Amino acid sequence: MKYEIKFSTQATKFFRSLSQDVQERIKNKFNEISENPSRYLEHYEGDYDKIRIGKLRALVDVSNQQKTIFIRVFDKRGRIYK
Repeated sequence: MKYEIKFSTQATKFFRSLSQDVQERIKNKFNEISENPSRYLEHYEGDYDKIRIGKLRALVDVSNQQKTIFIRVFDKRGRIYK
């Protein structure tokens, strides 16, 4: 069963600021991730996991019970860890 992907306000804002072709590549990647999240997740700090998509990073919360991936922070690699 696929996981549902939800975006925070910040993640949505950043996503919309990207060009259409980059948005399309990210949509395709998130579609892959929703089918098998454990393949793409890396543990970060605390309760967060991270997902790498090229030079972009997403800090996420995953709920296996509810089958959701919540994208808390989504940004370029150099800015996300500050």
